[in-house]
Amino acid sequence: MWSYFRGEADPGVGYWWADTITIVVGFTIVLLLSLAFLLLFDRKVWAAVQMRKGPNVVGPFGLLQSFADFFKFVFKEIVVPAGADRPLFLLAPLLTFTLAFIAWAVVPVAPGWVISDINVGILYLFAVSSLGVYGIIIGGWASNSKYPFLGALRSAAQMVSYEVSIGFVIITVAVKAGTLNLTGIVEMQAGTIADWNAFAFPTLFVLFPMFVVFFVSALAETNRPPFDLPEAESELVAGYQVEYSSTPYLLFMIGEYLNIVLMCAMTAILFMGGWHAPFAEGFLADWPTWLARLWAFAWFAGKVVFFFFLFAMVKAIVPRYRYDQLMRLGWKVFLPTTLVAVAAMGAFVVYAR
Repeated sequence: MWSYFRGEADPGVGYWWADTITIVVGFTIVLLLSLAFLLLFDRKVWAAVQMRKGPNVVGPFGLLQSFADFFKFVFKEIVVPAGADRPLFLLAPLLTFTLAFIAWAVVPVAPGWVISDINVGILYLFAVSSLGVYGIIIGGWASNSKYPFLGALRSAAQMVSYEVSIGFVIITVAVKAGTLNLTGIVEMQAGTIADWNAFAFPTLFVLFPMFVVFFVSALAETNRPPFDLPEAESELVAGYQVEYSSTPYLLFMIGEYLNIVLMCAMTAILFMGGWHAPFAEGFLADWPTWLARLWAFAWFAGKVVFFFFLFAMVKAIVPRYRYDQLMRLGWKVFLPTTLVAVAAMGAFVVYAR
């Protein structure tokens, strides 16, 4: 494990299964701890916009609030509605939770720090994200209630609609990079901020609008405001998860927030240079490998937190869309825009390079 951290071994080559499990567990622990503080940060941002304090009692400055909420959910009684399909009712949140974690297997957080650096990482993410909707659909159907079922149908339609746009946006980046490997996409943006996909000339005229489309589509894909129609309290009484309590509800929430953080990470990887700083990093050649990787990880984590802050600000200040507005934006605006972008980037790669 420590040789992997220091960069003295290649993960997956000569590793015993115990070492691989240790790396996976390490990633999982870091993700869960990060999620606890990001959730607190989310709530603090909403509170600041509304000119109130937010969580500030449990622990210094409220830092332990997420852990208190965790234990509260864990020790509550699990209530299953009388008419629910019990096996599917309990399977749905577990499925959402599991798929949210396994998507992180191909996400590089620093040079060499990735669980599985496969050449088709983008295709892997497409496959896992496409499966993610099943947890919500199964949960809404198994609850045996019209409000969760309607919320699940809304979520299925919404996620399918915006996955199309996200897919075409990622294709534009992959066409420019010439690879489906996420590490390769990040390394292609090495240099300064002028080399990042969102700002690199002349492709910025295509990729900067795609960055905006990707960010908005990520909000819709993760059911975040202003696109939280599957969970609209005023219409569906919290939607597909209304019949859930205790640990199953917690699993849904962890899965949802992990997907949000994943979208923030993908935004940084695809458009904002991943772990690269906005200035030249030639001085890193003299640093030890482990220290250079920590430096890279710090930049990556900072970008993820920044985009998470933007997610929180959107929730705090943007009013909710109507459902017809949401679907019109996805199919009549984003879909044709991304198709044109794919064609434009393909033409640039073929004729202008």
